[in-house]
Amino acid sequence: MRIAITGATGLIGSALAQNLADDGADVVRLVRRPPVGSEVRWDPAAADGGVSPESLAGLDAVVHLSGAPIAGGRWTAARKRELRASRISSTATLIGAVLAAPRPPQVMLIASAIGWYGDTGDREVDESAPAGRGFLPDLVRDWEDAARPAADAGVRVVNLRSGIVLSRRGGMLKPLLLPFRLGLGARIGPGTQYLSWISIGDHVSACRFLLADSQLAGPVNLTAPSAVTNAEFTAALARELHRPARLRVPAGLVHGALGELSGELLSSYRVRPARLEEAGFTFSYPQIGPAIAAALAGPPAS
Repeated sequence: MRIAITGATGLIGSALAQNLADDGADVVRLVRRPPVGSEVRWDPAAADGGVSPESLAGLDAVVHLSGAPIAGGRWTAARKRELRASRISSTATLIGAVLAAPRPPQVMLIASAIGWYGDTGDREVDESAPAGRGFLPDLVRDWEDAARPAADAGVRVVNLRSGIVLSRRGGMLKPLLLPFRLGLGARIGPGTQYLSWISIGDHVSACRFLLADSQLAGPVNLTAPSAVTNAEFTAALARELHRPARLRVPAGLVHGALGELSGELLSSYRVRPARLEEAGFTFSYPQIGPAIAAALAGPPAS
């Protein structure tokens, strides 16, 4: 297969690109910096994506993973505009460039997020649940809507509603390792809020599964089947690092430091990957303890 990947230097994209390349796929890495080797430069802000249709010819699949990090700073008005543009505008731009190619791909996997559901409290939700309310659910809804032109053109589009991806190379886990190793691990707020997570290995495997399964389209939750509370996650990480974690960061302190962004730490996301399970996907790490152990045993960030 010939597969183009945006965000190919990020946490998920780099792991997926390497996994596909190891299996013999022709991986076209779309990058925003000057390209190296077989990479292709693209510009999400340009009307045509800054890439010629010919360079996207002959693709079997496209995986669109680029987007500014949600937790990259306070959600100021400028930051919100950046988050929207890096997802919605870039998706529309990429789809326009892909559909202009001589032969559009058969499938596109387009990043999304479980932020679609908003705060679910103790209620478990799957892909059939409606969008929640607030900035993040609105962002994810518009993000998925931006992919509709590809589906309307006959491309099988899968919206990857990803949870927290566990890897020592980045994401949520990496910045936690030092304080936890120093014995400063702490639960956030009440600790009862749910966290829906997935190991980096299972995320890559799920993407491979979705590329191959011609029947799956639309939203698919990429989370492990067993969401855990913040307190359970904190205890599991401390246990794997053989360190205590008896501290608690009050919700008021989190809100004062992060503003509206604090909702991402204090809200509850209890999400089940119903469509993956129904399709027969097998998780290598369905439980949090082994998943954290596998993440800690993986290669460090380069």
